[in-house]
Amino acid sequence: MGASFRIRLRLRRFTRRHHTLFTILRSAMIFMAGFGGAYGFIKASLSETSGYNPHAFAIGASFLFALACVGLATLSMRLRFMRKKMHKLALHNEVLTDRNWELQEAEQRARSLFEQQGDLIVMRESDGTIIFVNDAYCRMAGLDRENLLGSQFSFDLLEQGDSALEPSGTRVHDQRIDSAIGPRWIAWREALVRSDAGHPAVQQCVGRDVTDRTETERALAEARDQANAANRAKSRFLAMASHEIRTPLNGILGMSGLLLETQLTPEQTTYAKAVRSSGEALMSLINELLDYSKIEAGKLALEAQPFALTALIEEITELLAPRAQGKQLEIAAYLDERLPTWVTGDAARLRQVLLNLAGNAIKFTSKGGVALIAEPGIWPNEISFQVRDTGIGIAADAQERIFREFEQADDSVARSFGGTGLGLAISDRIVKRMGGRIALQSQPGAGSTFEVSVPLPPALERGEQNSFRGPDLTGQSIMLIAPAGLQAELIERRLQNWGAQTCLVAETEIAAALLPERAWHAVLIDDAIGSEAARRLGEAAHHHTTRLIVLVTPTSRHELAPAAPFNGYLVKPLRAASLAARVSFDLDAGAAFAEQPIPTIAPSIAARAGTGLAILVAEDNDINALLMRSLLTKLGHHPDIAVHGEAALDSWLAARAAGTPYDLILMDVQMPRLDGIAATRRIRAHEASEPGRRTPILALTANALVEDRYACFEAGMDGFLVKPIDRDKLDEALANLAAARQVAA
Repeated sequence: MGASFRIRLRLRRFTRRHHTLFTILRSAMIFMAGFGGAYGFIKASLSETSGYNPHAFAIGASFLFALACVGLATLSMRLRFMRKKMHKLALHNEVLTDRNWELQEAEQRARSLFEQQGDLIVMRESDGTIIFVNDAYCRMAGLDRENLLGSQFSFDLLEQGDSALEPSGTRVHDQRIDSAIGPRWIAWREALVRSDAGHPAVQQCVGRDVTDRTETERALAEARDQANAANRAKSRFLAMASHEIRTPLNGILGMSGLLLETQLTPEQTTYAKAVRSSGEALMSLINELLDYSKIEAGKLALEAQPFALTALIEEITELLAPRAQGKQLEIAAYLDERLPTWVTGDAARLRQVLLNLAGNAIKFTSKGGVALIAEPGIWPNEISFQVRDTGIGIAADAQERIFREFEQADDSVARSFGGTGLGLAISDRIVKRMGGRIALQSQPGAGSTFEVSVPLPPALERGEQNSFRGPDLTGQSIMLIAPAGLQAELIERRLQNWGAQTCLVAETEIAAALLPERAWHAVLIDDAIGSEAARRLGEAAHHHTTRLIVLVTPTSRHELAPAAPFNGYLVKPLRAASLAARVSFDLDAGAAFAEQPIPTIAPSIAARAGTGLAILVAEDNDINALLMRSLLTKLGHHPDIAVHGEAALDSWLAARAAGTPYDLILMDVQMPRLDGIAATRRIRAHEASEPGRRTPILALTANALVEDRYACFEAGMDGFLVKPIDRDKLDEALANLAAARQVAA
């Protein structure tokens, strides 16, 4: 069947190709067949031997006519069928014609779209010959399409950018080319496409002009680099300015401290305290600027170390107590007993935030008090710290602004309170860096409440995690006689948590009337009601309780004589452990104040160690050198001064050669001739080459940046003291060294 089909197919193709010849042959065959049949029939019928029979002839003629009619009918039906088929073919041809027209129109639109496309489009054969370009490519090349087609034109490459290969095989790369309109950056996408079956694939390149974007990105990158350089320069400038300011400030604070230890008239004492207060304010400003610089540079590093939560809260209130009491304000702390004793976090940064908030509360409060409260937060392991005050409050329109840099609630020229406006901005960023949040609730004239919520998980390695548990005072009656305020409310709240039945009385007459009504477990009298009133109430309550306690401030303790009718006293701000001990322990009525003697100043290192240390001080500033000599001498040590690094190295070598090495070197970092870093390296090199005891070296520097500390430690120093030198920190550092020397001896 396949062979016959191929034969017919070939015959049809032959007839289409030679239609005239086939028509002549077919006409000749029909003529010969008709003529031959008619001639033979007539010839046979006229023959004498033909046996002609008219009847048979008629029958035959009729049969032939019938056959002819059948043939004509068949031919007519076939013609009708062919006409229908031709009509269908004509309709189909019309549809194909329409489709062909649509395809041509679509092709024209596509070609017009390609040619008018803003992107550069070019198609090349495998040898690089161009077979298609659009108008954008022609404009970029500066040539007509006729000149480009069939050529191997390409742009001059000025710079090759980044290149990448996609999983589909498309190559993406950037090029900076030299075009007819000048140097341009083009982002190319190159891929192989097949244009027609049976033909090899061609390379299609689509390029987009990204000159503006590239130049913008490069400008942004350059601006970013410049900003980073400016940020580094700003950090170094702040560090240098801090160093240059701290150096004379060290002398101001140190000398004013030494001056206050001498015999001065009241007027001179006032002036000296003013000098020290101004220096401390300037020191606070420098620290805020450095903290802000660290935060802006993203160099604020947080630690995760265990620390005692109760000690942190109570130390903050005790640190701020003198400032609050100097303004006749109350200050109190409250720690919820559900909180763990030890938590994990950055205690130094948390202390900085709380000190700033509580310090601001004292600053903007003229009467009443300030309270620092720690309670569990709304999330697991979260602790909420609230700083409440009864100050001036903050207007609603200023509550969001005060957390911005260099902003204050009162931004007028004639504002009543000073400051840079950086404290709250720094605190807000530190809290967010710790994963917490800070909120504010305030009304003008009704005080403010700052709430800091930070995640502080319990320090499980510390063992027992329960907070301080107070005594069981269930059923015990305790009277608290104190002016209404935050402190009295927090003391009453704590006593109630321990199970006590409390009675808070603010009026002395009411308190005197209530005392005889029952036997009180304890009576607490705040000396804020007045020393004479406190004594009278103490005498009246002496026969109604065995625990008669007076609440005093450190400055008012001397006003109460030991003969006063009290069993003991508590120093404000109160510690929870001290309050628990006083209200739960049976006290001898005769041992009134003997159990809590007024603490005296701790003896110096030399007094505790029995002898002073031989200390080499490398300091190029005359005032700071004098200050260090005076401080160390007062502490009982034996200082020697070297004015630069070379002199310090020579003094150290001389003492080591004489067999009397120094016990300690206090090394200034920035000095002429030889700085402290280089001098320390030389000393450590000498120690490594020769046997002998290693000399401890502490850095004395006004640079407070972390990288400066790393540089000191890498050079071989053992510690770091930042100017202005704090006498207590210096004393503590020398105490550790003296203790280590005694153990070694």
